[in-house]
Amino acid sequence: MTWRATALLAAVLLAPPASAADPACRQALALGLDVSGSVDEEEYRLQMDGLAAALRAPQVQEAFLATPQAPVELAIFEWSGLNQHRLLVDWTPVSDAETLARISVRLRGTFASYTDPSTAIGAAMVFGAGLLERRQHCWRRTLDISGDGPANIGPAPGLIPNAVVGGITINGLVIVPASRANTTKNLRNVKTLLEYYQAQVIRGPGAFVESADDFEDFENAMIRKLLRELADLTLSQIPPRHPPGGATLPQ
Repeated sequence: MTWRATALLAAVLLAPPASAADPACRQALALGLDVSGSVDEEEYRLQMDGLAAALRAPQVQEAFLATPQAPVELAIFEWSGLNQHRLLVDWTPVSDAETLARISVRLRGTFASYTDPSTAIGAAMVFGAGLLERRQHCWRRTLDISGDGPANIGPAPGLIPNAVVGGITINGLVIVPASRANTTKNLRNVKTLLEYYQAQVIRGPGAFVESADDFEDFENAMIRKLLRELADLTLSQIPPRHPPGGATLPQ
């Protein structure tokens, strides 16, 4: 059995029941990019072009297209203040390389529209969870929050109720992970941004934080994160299951 067939079999065995009307979707993946006032024009471009390049990376394309019978559905948005969310790419099934190419071109042609210095991570989490609410038929639902600083307005990320974002995994991508996570003079509670995301932002099954050393490293960090998020389950990870009649699964 090929690795593609193995991945598809694993995904099918672990997928929840779906109605006949639901299209097959192995994962809904929403990417939220921080474009608050701390992100200047050059850094904005490094994020957009870095994500565009990551989506065209051969290993990332292979991960997206591993199970074409049950494609990943992708949405991309940018966020800043409390009510500043712009949907750049609405839900799109990624069933071929041409789709990723079109999304990459769109990102390269996108320019900054917000100048608000506010960083409302909690509001971005709620917005992303709302997007994923529309993808109940997908077997996994993942929200990605990228950022270069802590929240300074709106609900604290760690206080967002699970009822609001329940049933999804929230991962993070921090830019300059060793930077300070607080903006006050209280040095007793200084933590790094990486620790802040680990404690306040990520949640759900398998949640993790990826790090970019700086905005120039954003593309490489995004590649690492996408590969980890899109990694298919293997048969060795499936709990023992015996089909009726004592038959065994194909090897």
